[in-house]
Amino acid sequence: MPYNARMPGPSEEPINASTRYCAVFGSPIKHSASPAMQNAGIAALGLSWRYLAFEVTPEELESAIAGARTMHFLGLNLTVPHKLLAFEMVDVLDESAKMWGAVNTIRFEGRSDSGEWKPLREFSDMPGEIRSQGFNTDADAITRSLREDLGINIQGGKVLLLGAGGAGRTAALKMASDGAAEMFLINRTASKAEDLAEEVRTRFPSVKVTVGYPTVAVDLLLNATSLGLKGDDSIPLDESKFSIGKAHAVYDMIYRPAETRLLISAKDAGCRTSNGIGMLLYQGTAALEIWTGQSAPVEVMREALLKEVYG
Repeated sequence: MPYNARMPGPSEEPINASTRYCAVFGSPIKHSASPAMQNAGIAALGLSWRYLAFEVTPEELESAIAGARTMHFLGLNLTVPHKLLAFEMVDVLDESAKMWGAVNTIRFEGRSDSGEWKPLREFSDMPGEIRSQGFNTDADAITRSLREDLGINIQGGKVLLLGAGGAGRTAALKMASDGAAEMFLINRTASKAEDLAEEVRTRFPSVKVTVGYPTVAVDLLLNATSLGLKGDDSIPLDESKFSIGKAHAVYDMIYRPAETRLLISAKDAGCRTSNGIGMLLYQGTAALEIWTGQSAPVEVMREALLKEVYG
């Protein structure tokens, strides 16, 4: 059963046999606010589409993507823990996915009679050949949210990054690309942090990268782990090795709960703080534009997102 399915609003057409679908896959998924945001955007564009959310484990991901293609879904979003796994599962990679090494958005495409690959939205009758193309809309969303929500321009800054999974890897590479001076990487599995550090050093040799906690203050502490999604989660920072007050700003990619234990501690220490709602908004609007070929109604989607998370 899909989670967070929503009854159609007054501006939406009722579901019928011609309704088209997009979805988000994740594990866990009950916390996702994407359906509220995306369905509001879809309704504002006047499309007879719906956006759903499904609990999909890593072991089920490949078959779930194949199932969505078979059922002629128009596109997918992928959240924890699927962004790195999907990189190897899609048929073709957009330049954004190649650049940042993770896939958080999939568009299904069909081959036309002329041999050209086109988004499935352009077909009234389903084509015989369908492929999946992977995109990454997280990278630009991260830096835009940091700029708008915390007033941070990462160029020349020092960053402590918690987590080296799909979202963490994208964040590290994007901030390195944007000119971060120094990065400190922490991950539960140290080898993953070492691998990411080596990739950053190779691709962006001007960035100094260390695996481990800093001994100096940092401009930004960014949590890209899933610790904080559950109320009884431990804080993702080892405060015996780094005092949170030594971070000028703290950004937690988690947006529900709206204030994690990490953000509460950071606020108590006098840090500027933000959760990941801005990142969610901008990766989501970019995904909707990839699927629809239209400009996303950003403010409509922002309002729906804020209502879902805070309302």
